[in-house]
Amino acid sequence: MAFDKVELKDIEVWDGNFAASQALRQCQIDVVAAYPITPSTPIVEGYGNMKANNQIEGEFVMVESEHAAMSGCIGAAAAGGRVATATSSQGYALMVETLYQASGMRLPIVLNVVNRALAAPLNVNGDHSDMYLGRDSGWIQLDAYCPQDAYDLNFIAFKVAEDHDIRLPAMVHQDGFMTSHTAQGVHTLDDDTAYGFVGDFQPMNDMLDFEHPVTHGVQTEEDWHFEHKARQHNDLMTKVLPKIQTAFDDFEKISGRKYNLVEKYDMDDADVAVVCMGTSVETAREVAGEMRAKGIKAGVVGIRVVRPFPFFEIAEALKEVKAIAALDRSSPNGAPGMLFNEIAGALFNTDTKALLSGYVYGLGGRDLTKKHLVDLYTELQANVDAGKVTTQLQQFIGVRGPKLSFL
Repeated sequence: MAFDKVELKDIEVWDGNFAASQALRQCQIDVVAAYPITPSTPIVEGYGNMKANNQIEGEFVMVESEHAAMSGCIGAAAAGGRVATATSSQGYALMVETLYQASGMRLPIVLNVVNRALAAPLNVNGDHSDMYLGRDSGWIQLDAYCPQDAYDLNFIAFKVAEDHDIRLPAMVHQDGFMTSHTAQGVHTLDDDTAYGFVGDFQPMNDMLDFEHPVTHGVQTEEDWHFEHKARQHNDLMTKVLPKIQTAFDDFEKISGRKYNLVEKYDMDDADVAVVCMGTSVETAREVAGEMRAKGIKAGVVGIRVVRPFPFFEIAEALKEVKAIAALDRSSPNGAPGMLFNEIAGALFNTDTKALLSGYVYGLGGRDLTKKHLVDLYTELQANVDAGKVTTQLQQFIGVRGPKLSFL
């Protein structure tokens, strides 16, 4: 029985979760294997409802855990299907073992990750702890700032992941509750245009191609393991960024919406800049405009692609800046934050004299307020005026009690 098409308005009021589930519907997934966890549950719940209403032709499989969900996705992808699911936090942590299996077997699964704090203590609200946990798992990682991005980036994820030159799984991240449960106007694509962009799924090395038998999940010890990781997987990752940029350019042609590996706002003449991800990008943009009205040349750099990390694009975006704040929404637990470290690495062999500071913020859903950012930009300008970092190199912002630093 054919599935029923859905007529969408040019602009729909969707939260990030529903935007993601609609994108999955339009991509015509063969298998979604899922286990619910807050705050990502509405993605698979919405998808299951569409299946019940005959709007989806593929299979929706309910399993007993998030580990089983990704295991089911791995099996379906290895068999030659277009596959997706969603998770958050502890469920993501339970998936970690299987994330490495999926990337190592080059299975182009798309995983929507609604970012949430990791226990303990238990917390259901958003930060980037789970995103950081999976950054070395061999998956492509894209970051949404709002529901529109959560919708659009799913199409990009399938387009890049399924490219036969790449064939790596991809994650689409969005901030728990702040994006996933916040409704905004989302510009839509009609079903035919959306599916036409992604295209028909073209299997590669699938187990059900009996004329060309393959083996998945092989074991390699010291004889070939190093070569697999260094030559195959790393070489594939070097090809990903150009493929993503091409997909961004092609998507702009059908949607009018432009995406970049690194998003720059007010950076042409910026003296001070904040580098951040997720919903914080939009807040920082608003504050940067207000700081400019006060005479501080403030800018914002948003990270759109987390993995592979766009080192050269970051260095280019920040080459004229005098003071930089790296905002990490995950506790480093004894080391500088991931963004701080990677920005430092991107700038190390350049001619920049920029002063780099690290800030940890927003853990467990704590708000990043405009006042926090006003104070932060003011600190950065003070660093520029003094010619040195005038505060702690690494500090927490927004935490109650005396000012807290860790480096």
